[in-house]
Amino acid sequence: MNILIVGVGGQGTLLASRVLGAWAIATDKDCKLSEVHGMSQRGGSVTTHVRIGKDIASPVITEGEADYILAFESLEALRWMHYLRQTGVILLNDGKIMPMPVIMGVEEYPSDIPDKIRGTGRKAVVIDAIGLAGQAGNVKAVNIVMLGAFTKLCQIDYDEMESAVSASVPQKFLESNLRALREGYNAIS
Repeated sequence: MNILIVGVGGQGTLLASRVLGAWAIATDKDCKLSEVHGMSQRGGSVTTHVRIGKDIASPVITEGEADYILAFESLEALRWMHYLRQTGVILLNDGKIMPMPVIMGVEEYPSDIPDKIRGTGRKAVVIDAIGLAGQAGNVKAVNIVMLGAFTKLCQIDYDEMESAVSASVPQKFLESNLRALREGYNAIS
């Protein structure tokens, strides 16, 4: 399973990849992670490659090989869509973080991003991860909401993923993150 996690600095893409790694190791799967930080301190693009399976040699996913893209920000889904295989799925947070050219009025934020993705023949599953994180009591837990939705989407055992979150998240944030995991899981029908 090749999973590309994309977002902007501060959204928790790195923690999400570590949770997936903890889940893989706990379930006796080989896992390789590769983190690309970009300009994360300035809200720049951040990507994490997660490869889970048997005998994974390289941690890097090449273009057209991702089975899943977890897009923590809408524009990042478009930016990285070329990594998704034709039969892949993008799990998309419908939240938007405006890049500097949009803030300055030089460019417009693209509209109808899920429709653009679906127009390529790929599947896009959209959730309101920011709203769900707020309901869980921690608006910064978008990453864990997305992992909850991914867990349901991929039919991963919920208790296994909950254990991986518990092993990866600092104790003082654990309760709200476990609620965020449940909110994301319940958002997928």
